[in-house]
Formats: sequence, structure tokens, C-alpha cells
Amino acid sequence: MRILPSLLSCVAILASANALASGGPLGIDHRIHYDDSGIWKRSNQDVLIYGTLATVVGGALAFGDQDKLGDTFWRSVDALAVSGVATQGMKLAFQRERPSQTSDPNRFFEGIHAESFPSGEVAAISAAVKPFMVNYGHDHPAVYALALLPVYDAVARVKTRGHWQSDVLVGAAIGTGVGLWASHRNSPLIIGWLPGGFQVGFIHRFK
Repeated sequence: MRILPSLLSCVAILASANALASGGPLGIDHRIHYDDSGIWKRSNQDVLIYGTLATVVGGALAFGDQDKLGDTFWRSVDALAVSGVATQGMKLAFQRERPSQTSDPNRFFEGIHAESFPSGEVAAISAAVKPFMVNYGHDHPAVYALALLPVYDAVARVKTRGHWQSDVLVGAAIGTGVGLWASHRNSPLIIGWLPGGFQVGFIHRFK
């Protein structure tokens, strides 16, 4: 199971809905019926993104870099940080209006209030789960189910008009790519900049 094929399938379903306009860099962007209910509620999306951040940072601090699990958490921290910087830089550069702001998917360079392209949340969740899929997926295939998290968030962001279809696809691509980069480094990046105590982690420190 991989993130991008699953995400492409879900966005293709969204793209097949009745559209008032299509456009954007991939020619698939359009508003769909607004849905902020049930599992798609914005509050559920907030729980996912903040829960992901808390789990990854908390896990890194708890386990340190003394074993495979801790090392994976720190690689996930790297991926989150780099994808966050990359997507925020692109938002400032492209200044695309969200579907909640306009029905025209081609409105780029509209000012710093426009931050639709790409989706930072989808990028972050994709980046966070990728190191776990790389390090554990081969031996424990159930770990690939983590790919459903960015897929869900991508669909939810489009349904609540937080992003266009191309926003979430590009966000997923950035997060997946950065996650792969972090997974295959010789060692985690950020922990190398921190005092040595962080390498031990709270769990190992108080055993």
C-alpha cells in the first residue's frame, strides 16, 4: 500500500463530481459540494493534525534515538519540519486563494492572505507516517494502513473547501518525498543539532 496511488484514487473520485469550473495546474480543480459534517468536520481534521504532531514529537522525546522506534520517530520529526518549511515557502510564493475564498481555481498571486497551494496539513501527515511505513511496513504490512490518514485528510480538506484537488496532491507528493528522504539518511538530522540528552529519551533515562 502506498500513499500516492490511494490519494490519486480518492481525488479522482472527487474530480468526477459535478463541477462548475475546472482548472488549476493539473486541470482537475473545482469546488465540490461543501460538507462539514460527520467524519469530514473541520474539528476532526484538527484532531488528526494536532494528534499527529503530538504523537511524533512526544514519541521522539520519550524514546530518544536509542532504538529503531525512537530513531523512526526522530526521522518523522525531520520530515515534519522540512515539509512544513517547504509548503509554507510555496504558499508565500504562489499565494493561491482557497475554494472558500473563490470559485475560480486559477487565482494565484492574490496576496499573502491566499495560502491554498499546497496543502501543508496533507504534506505534514504524509511526511509523518512515511518513515514508519519504510522502517516497519515490510515486516508488519498493517503499518501501510497509516497511508489512510493523509488520504482521509486530503479528501476532507477538499470537501470543506480548505483546498483544491491539486493542493492536496502536491502536498502529498511533498510529504512523501521528504519522508523518504528522512527515512534514508544515515542518521536523523534535527537530533544531531540538540544536546546529547535528547538521544537518550525519557523512557530510557528513567529505566
